[in-house]
Amino acid sequence: TVGIVTSIQLLHCIKKVQAQLPGSIVAGQVLGCNAFNAENIVTKVDAFLFVGSGEFHPIQVATRTKKPTYVFNPATKQFGLLSEKTIQTYLKRRQGSILKFLNAKNVGLLVSTKIGQKNFKRALELKKKGDKNYYIFVADTLGFNEFENFPFIDCWVNTACPRIADEKAGIVNINALVDEG
Repeated sequence: TVGIVTSIQLLHCIKKVQAQLPGSIVAGQVLGCNAFNAENIVTKVDAFLFVGSGEFHPIQVATRTKKPTYVFNPATKQFGLLSEKTIQTYLKRRQGSILKFLNAKNVGLLVSTKIGQKNFKRALELKKKGDKNYYIFVADTLGFNEFENFPFIDCWVNTACPRIADEKAGIVNINALVDEG
């Protein structure tokens, strides 16, 4: 049994895909920052099919559900299994960022003012731990070149869109810290 997931851009055609896969279950939309819809049906399926492009969304599905995740790009007609190597590379990079955080003395907490990405409360909660020197950086638009202005920061923790950490090595997503306990 296959669970079908997609991004918002292709949500309108998910029923058409389901019609081609008898016995499949539509989970719905997933984001790179959450795969709740996939997690909700994980016990009912053997694998997932992500309809869309890229690896950002299906990696979240694969890592959160621990199920084989296939990707079909309707624009290019490419289909394939998200490789174990791709998943392991992602997990190792995330683990490396977590280790960097654990060894850091000075941590920069990145907070966005964009709607849907405002997580100032989570930054304050982490800062209250008091186990490190935490500095909160609030911005609407993040420019990685600005990091060079703060050489005393050992590690950056992202509280906004998780894709930020995928684009810049050395940044750990706050959710990865929560997931690791």
